[in-house]
Amino acid sequence: MPLGLLALAVGGFGIGLTEFVILGLLPEVAADFAVSIPVAGHLVSGYALSVAVGGVLVTAATAALRPKSVLCALMVLFILGNLLSAVAGDYGTMFAGRVVAALCHGAFFGIGAVLASKLVAPDRKARAISIMFAGLTIANVLGVPMGTFLGQQLGWRSTFWAITIVGVIALAGLIAYVPAQDAVERGPGQLRRELGAFTSGQVWLSILVTVFGFGAMFGAFTYIAPMLTDLAGMPAEAVPWMLVIFGAGLFTGNIIGGKAADGNLDKSLLLLLSTLTVVLLVFTITVHNPWAAPVTLFLLGAVGFAAVPGMQTRVLSFAHRAPTLASGVNISAFNLGNAIGAYLGGTTIAAGLGLSSPIWVGAGLAIIAVALMGAASLKLRRTNTSHSGTPERPTPALTRKVLS
Repeated sequence: MPLGLLALAVGGFGIGLTEFVILGLLPEVAADFAVSIPVAGHLVSGYALSVAVGGVLVTAATAALRPKSVLCALMVLFILGNLLSAVAGDYGTMFAGRVVAALCHGAFFGIGAVLASKLVAPDRKARAISIMFAGLTIANVLGVPMGTFLGQQLGWRSTFWAITIVGVIALAGLIAYVPAQDAVERGPGQLRRELGAFTSGQVWLSILVTVFGFGAMFGAFTYIAPMLTDLAGMPAEAVPWMLVIFGAGLFTGNIIGGKAADGNLDKSLLLLLSTLTVVLLVFTITVHNPWAAPVTLFLLGAVGFAAVPGMQTRVLSFAHRAPTLASGVNISAFNLGNAIGAYLGGTTIAAGLGLSSPIWVGAGLAIIAVALMGAASLKLRRTNTSHSGTPERPTPALTRKVLS
């Protein structure tokens, strides 16, 4: 395995940690700043929206720069943002720190995904991307539960100090192991070529699948801490362990999803998104049971994240001639979905529909994702069997997998 992949995974670990650890600390943060749980939830949706916007703008602004330099600069931004969160004296400063840290997220994973896919053979691209995302899933298996436990024992600020240190370590790894040369041709016309990828209808359909598919999982998961304590009747001390279970699901799903996407991309995505819908519907019932909730939580993480490598690979495949901006936009789409799910979930709670209402929101978003994926797959088949015009095709390897 190329050491560059491991370095990217370390960076993903740090970013995943700062994005998701707040979920386990929402009650503590809300109490410290004297705000409600839905308002504290804006630290999740605000982060995600910042990623969605920043991922596009930062990736576009750095399209002509050396990717290693960009990745290192982004990690410096990540360190500064988490440092600001650690010393925040009020909710507004905390929110600002989240926004600063979020600005690095989309571009880091977008550029990193392109580099990861270039470090391996063509038939292993999805698995390479899954290795990079493994850092994010490991953050959920180990980092988030440990960060939640640390925050509960020593105060939530201690968690953000720890994340800042992780960022420094990740920066050292990027400097040491990420290749200095970019595998994508660059020059004055690079941004124009990158924008050309968005003339593909399949790129846009793939991005929409990402928005609603990822939003489905995290729309349900954002408010998991109060769900477990208030609905399942678990003590607050059990929340970190439940996050371990969810993180184990993410890690398992990431591995399975990478292999599945390299086998048959569209069919695997349709199956996974359909299964996610079923899991969410079941979760509306099991969330009230302290024994059944952890099982469903594992399945939610496994099925939901198994689709991630395929979602990213599909966009890269249809934008393969100029993939960097499309990759960054799709990373933004993940977080736009996260923001939409978190916002809608918080809105339903504030409207008095109960703490389980975000799960129903997630199920609705998953149904939309299934419909969009079905439409994208059907459109591709019709286009490639048509005798008129020029068919829209992904890379040759992907065409064989989709049509098999």
